Amino acid sequence: MKIEIFEDAAELGKAAGKRAAEKIKETINNKGEANIILATGTSQFPVLTILTEDASIDWGKVNMFHLDEYIGIPISHKASFRKYLTERFLNQVSALKSFHLINGENEPRAECERLNNLILKVKIDLALVGIGENGHLAFNDPPADYDTTEPYIVVELDEACRKQQWGEGWFESMEAVPKKAISMSIRQIMQSNEIICSVPDERKALAVKNCIEGAVSNLFPASILQHHSNCTILLDKYSASLLKK
Repeated sequence: MKIEIFEDAAELGKAAGKRAAEKIKETINNKGEANIILATGTSQFPVLTILTEDASIDWGKVNMFHLDEYIGIPISHKASFRKYLTERFLNQVSALKSFHLINGENEPRAECERLNNLILKVKIDLALVGIGENGHLAFNDPPADYDTTEPYIVVELDEACRKQQWGEGWFESMEAVPKKAISMSIRQIMQSNEIICSVPDERKALAVKNCIEGAVSNLFPASILQHHSNCTILLDKYSASLLKK
């Protein structure tokens, strides 16, 4: 695991986006195609902007998998991650070879099975992820399941996670935030050849400290990234403010 610190979220996002673009192009050159995982949330805004502006990426050779989605909200809802990725990524680039969005309106376990059958056929080259205020990785809230080998799972969202989603303005009230989601599992994320983790903002500082400087624990789910041999965590000076080094 490598740590890089930037002046602000814009610089962080630019660096993450450029790194991701180079990895995708390199993988296409070496393998003929690239399999990627995309995350959502405010931390990914500048990352996806840089990525979608790179005209040299042959998106027709890219297969995209979706990290997580709420259960029970339609794609028209402003908090829908399907809506987010459609508007901020899919509509901004030329047609992908394939993309696999999570449909949170389908029966959850059947949807997991559908996605599992797809992702088990490929090796993920690059995962773009973030860390939540409660230390979660994807929607794997603490105590996260470090043991399941299922690629996609149904998860319960804890209060801290739901409060973050409300606080970021995705929902009108805490009561409106769903209590369940479909998430890519910890083990599936960790199987990615490379992970780029973008974590801006002072409100993430305690989670960053716990996940980077603390022991690996499912109480701080993203701490598992310490065990990945090709993971870069990009911070701004605000999210890094509680680190000792």
